[in-house]
Order: sequence, then structure tokens, then C-alpha cells
Amino acid sequence: MGTIYQSIEILSKEKGIDPQIVVDAVKDAMLVAARKQFRTTEDLVVEFDAGGIQIYAVKRVVEAVQDPVNELTLEQARRLDASAELGSEIRIPKSTGALGRISAQTAKQVILQKVREAERETVYQEYGGRVGELVNCSVKRMEGGDLVVDLGKTEARLPKKEQSKLENFSVGDRVRCVIKSVEKTGKTPGVVVSRAAPELVVRLFEQEVPEIYDNTVVIKGCAREAGERTKITVHSRDRDVDSVGACVGMKGMRVQSIIRELRGEKIDIIEYSDDPVVFATHALSPAKIGKVAVLDASEKHMEVIVDDSQLSLAIGKKGQNVRLAARLMGWRIDIKSEEEKRQEVESQMAALVVSGAPVSVLTDHGLGEKVVEKLIEAGVGTVEKLGSMTPEQLEEIQGIGPKTVESIQIAVNSYYAQFEEAVEPAPGEFAGQPAAQALPETLPGSEQPAGQAAPEQPPEAQEPAEAAPETSAEAEPVAEAAPDTPVEAGEPESNLDGFDTIKDSD
Repeated sequence: MGTIYQSIEILSKEKGIDPQIVVDAVKDAMLVAARKQFRTTEDLVVEFDAGGIQIYAVKRVVEAVQDPVNELTLEQARRLDASAELGSEIRIPKSTGALGRISAQTAKQVILQKVREAERETVYQEYGGRVGELVNCSVKRMEGGDLVVDLGKTEARLPKKEQSKLENFSVGDRVRCVIKSVEKTGKTPGVVVSRAAPELVVRLFEQEVPEIYDNTVVIKGCAREAGERTKITVHSRDRDVDSVGACVGMKGMRVQSIIRELRGEKIDIIEYSDDPVVFATHALSPAKIGKVAVLDASEKHMEVIVDDSQLSLAIGKKGQNVRLAARLMGWRIDIKSEEEKRQEVESQMAALVVSGAPVSVLTDHGLGEKVVEKLIEAGVGTVEKLGSMTPEQLEEIQGIGPKTVESIQIAVNSYYAQFEEAVEPAPGEFAGQPAAQALPETLPGSEQPAGQAAPEQPPEAQEPAEAAPETSAEAEPVAEAAPDTPVEAGEPESNLDGFDTIKDSD
């Protein structure tokens, strides 16, 4: 008896479960084995006594037996127990020696199943509320591409898809992971940990940056492609604390320790902004952004115009830069070069010239409805025809005088100006550079002015503006920068061994 309880106690400590659960599991297993062996429907109970495990058949004492399997008469009961009375229960011992090898194997399987269920429940109670928490563990063994790691109280699985492509581990290696999920049932129940989740980078920054730990600097979001690049956006709640500088640390010491932990993965630290236009210019860094236009605020859809030389940098290798920026912001981002945008506007204008925009559209540009009606009555039905008429020809129309002619010219010029605005920068729409320098009037290597699409445009609109200075792919560093390194197409220049810092340019 002592040996049984000793074994149960050892098993309970090893699995971290209540000993009573193991005792109940053993009893249930013996009942299953006994029913299978004796092939009976009797009520059976299992008890632990000085002799070990005992199995009893329980029968009730009644006056008239209706169920011979589970009932006895008083006379039959007193043959087994002299103190038996009507209504009492008699326990009849069953021979445990009759249980054969198959029954013992059945009992073992039931015990193991019950212990596993209890272990899963214990693990779930322990780790179910700790999803996203950073844990230290060691690699215990490898199962295919997956790793089984030791958390101390239990084992956890590190699947292949939750590993970084830059990392290789061996048995015994110490690793830091975040708890991804805890499953009670399913194909692989238990704790699943991750090295590829964005939460890992967030937890590492919380450990390395005191300002984040004390909530002075807040992490607003994180987008990650494990083994390649991470973009993390931060915001300072204290005007005197630089959020990006706090995360970088003196000479990049804080972020460098995180980069080493991630085996050299590139990290972009981005300053958060409530303005989606400003936020987009930060998120797409290190590319220099020309113009950001919000197409649909409710659907979170925006269009970004960049210089031709910055297009590949803004998109990134295999679209990685814009993909991470879109994921970080939660917006759909369409990136176009200046040349692509110009061609798009020119095609739109060409379509309008062919089809002819109705003159009624000028009511949206300040022209009165009565004037529009007079023009239509005179046979002037399109904006193109109206724009080609001289002031003298307009004054010949009944009811139109010099002041009305002036209003018509203003409305026509305003109508065509909207297409120029699709290419020309508007003041305040460009982050980090003056509006006059945001987009050049002439294309690189071409003598063709960009603003010839509007036939009625004033002469001053045809004058070419000063071309924007050539922008560099290098992000402005917060801390001391490393020596310059060449920039590959689509890849940002790294200032701190794979680390790019982004700040508002003055």
C-alpha cells in the first residue's frame, strides 16, 4: 500500500498535478479493467487498503429480488455479513488476481490518459493568462522542424513557422520566446511559443528601455517579418523626452542589444503621429515622400507620390517596406512615381477632351446655374468648346456681358487647375520639405514641361519651378551614425548595423 501511494506521490510531483487526481485515475482505470475482465454489469467500487488495491461488487439488500445482478435477499446477505439489514449494501470482494495482462494494459492506458488530461488542465491554468509574455527556456529536443523547449514546469513547442530564418538552435541552447497560445485540446495541446511574433520585439523593448517600462514612451504598434525587418512606432507622453532617441539609446546601445538578440534583424523605429499623412511619411522611411493624398478616410485608403528615384526604395525588396508600413498603419497604401501620376492625369484629361465634359460641371467651380443655362441654349455644351471661345464670341451670347465673361474664365481655369493639383504639390501636403520643392515641373532627362495639359492655364502656371534637390536614401540618425555603406535597390541604408532611425525632418 505504501508503495502505491509513494508512486502516486512521485508521479504527482513530476507532472505538477494534485495527488488525488492520480488516485481517482487509478481507481477509474481498475474499474474499466475489472468490467472488461469479469464482463459484468455489477456496480463495482475500488478501494485502497492495507493489502493494496481491492475491487468490490456492491449489492443492495431487498425483500424481493428483481435485479439479481445488483440485489440480494436478507437471507443471502446474512450469509456474507451477519449484521446485514434490509436496505443496506453488501460489498463482495472480487479477485484482483484474475485481472490478466490485457486488463493491466487497459488500466495503464486509462491512467496515462487521465494524467495527461489533468496535466493539460494544470498547464492551461498556469499559462492560459500569460499569452504574449516573454519567457526564458532551453531547447530540449528537436521534432522535425519544430523545437520542444523546457519552460521549467512543462514543455512548450516552438514550431518551424514561429522561428526566424536567421536563427539555428541546438539542444541545450537558452532562448527567449513569447507565449503564442495555450491549447487544452487539439492535435498538439499545450503551450506554443514564438520567436517570430511582433510581441517578442515589443517585450524586448520594454525590457531594454526604462522609458517604455515606466510608460513615458508608449509603443503604438509593431509590424514584423521575422529575420528581415521590423517597424515599430513609438510616442512620447512627455514633451521633453524624445521617443525615438530613448529607444535607440546612447550610441545605439539599447537597440543594438535587441538586434543582437534577433541575430541582426533590421529595426526601424518610427515616431507616431495622429495625422495619417505625417505618419505615412514616417512609416515609409527611409524613402523620401513627395505627396500623400487620402483617397478615402473611412476605408483607410491613401495614395503616395514619390520621386522616380525613390520608388524602389519606398516599395522595398519584394514590396516589404510598403507592406510593413501598411500593416503598421492599418491603411491601404498605393505608391506611384511622379511619372506614373502624370501619365494617369494626362490620360484622364485626354479622355475628357474626347468625350467632352459637360458645361454643367462648372457650377462646382463658381459659375451660376443661370449662366450655364444660357450657354447651353447658345449651343455651348462642353467645357472644351467654352474654353476655346474668345471673350468677344462669348459677349455675342444674349445675357452675357464683360463681368460674366470674367466669371466664365475663372470657372474654366479652376476646372483645369484641379488636374494640375493632382500633380502639383499643395502647401502643407508635404512632410519634411517645402511645397515648392516637392515635385519638379520637368521630368529628369526631359525638356517637356509637366504642366501643358490645361489649354486655358494662365502664363504663370507654365513657368517651370525650381527642381527639388536630389534626395538621399539615408535616414536621418538620432544617435552617432556608423560609416556609410552602399544602398542596394529597394533596401534602406543602415546606420547602426541594420538599424534605421526615423525622425521628423525640420
